[in-house]
Amino acid sequence: MTVSPKTVVFTRAGQEWNELMDAAVRLRRHIHQNPELAWNETDTAAVIRRALDSLDISWRICAETGTVATLAPNATGLHIALRGDMDALPIVETTTNEWASTRAGCMHACGHDGHVATLLAATSWLKQHEDKLPGPVTILFQPAEEGGHGAKRMIEDGALDGVETIFGWHNWPAIPFGKAVCPDGAVMAGNGTFRITLSGAGGHASQPELCRDPVLAAAAVTMALQQIVSRRLTPQHAAVLSVTSIDAPSGATIIPDTATLGGSIRIAKSSDRDVMNGLIQQIARDTAASYGVEALVEIFPRYDATINHALPAQTVREALAEELGDAWHAADVPVPIMASEDFSYYLKEIPGAFALIGSDDGEGHDVPCHNARYDFNDRLIPIVTRFFARLAGAPLPVT
Repeated sequence: MTVSPKTVVFTRAGQEWNELMDAAVRLRRHIHQNPELAWNETDTAAVIRRALDSLDISWRICAETGTVATLAPNATGLHIALRGDMDALPIVETTTNEWASTRAGCMHACGHDGHVATLLAATSWLKQHEDKLPGPVTILFQPAEEGGHGAKRMIEDGALDGVETIFGWHNWPAIPFGKAVCPDGAVMAGNGTFRITLSGAGGHASQPELCRDPVLAAAAVTMALQQIVSRRLTPQHAAVLSVTSIDAPSGATIIPDTATLGGSIRIAKSSDRDVMNGLIQQIARDTAASYGVEALVEIFPRYDATINHALPAQTVREALAEELGDAWHAADVPVPIMASEDFSYYLKEIPGAFALIGSDDGEGHDVPCHNARYDFNDRLIPIVTRFFARLAGAPLPVT
């Protein structure tokens, strides 16, 4: 069953809370059925802009497929921004949901469909109470979070103009439903990727002495790289190095000429990035050389750690406690989470905070992000809509 965007109705004023939540769920499932990769979110952008038009909210294009709108622009209080990311992932969905992806090889495996729907629901609610907002609220629908540096492009295109504080969130299946984390300092790690091309001399598998074996060197480099975190970084600094692929296509009796390693790093402190990248290059080259093989190391920086500012983080924690209750804090969840977020770009520009809000309700929403069986927990939509309303200073629904 395809959910038509025409069945998703956002009205300017007077929409009942339950009706609004139902519309948001329908919208979320429509977006899930029609995922789009980074910088290709044209249909998603059209749905968002059509909804904003129906709410009589002015908007502008930002960073191509992104959209920016501001409510209560003349209010005199703190000018905040709320952000939702839009892009999907190149994954073949394996769920059997009625709203499963209809686009081959592409799915919302990280919940950005839910982030968009929740932010639109919050925007609708805030619009109904625009005259009661203490300060301006800028709404950011951002493309290309999944490695596309969309936040950076949004900033370059003026998304933060006039904004004093920014708030964001991510659903997190590893945290129980009704729990969340929002620490001062790092909440998510920085990251980067690398590719190592090992060039040797191939030949017959029966005559390894006549070859310079890049497969053997690749295995040795893989093992040697694991010592960076355990032996070359201080144990007080959280870090991860993962070799995620070894590619050396060949036949059963053929030693190939080349092998390629790929992998990623995660760091809680940006200062560790240069240290790790330098060690990757040194260790790969020196280890390869000991096997008579040359190593070409390519480093691809991605995102810095997502580092919360203390005062906005406290504001978020207070809103979470009001929404989820005094036991909201998932104290047993270690932070920073070693996944990464381009929300880090915003937090390098202005004060703000980012929260991870749990989705595991014991009903299948424990499947991790970036998994083909993942699906966003729609029960989060009313919770986070009210959470956004609290951050914006809007009246809350009577439920």
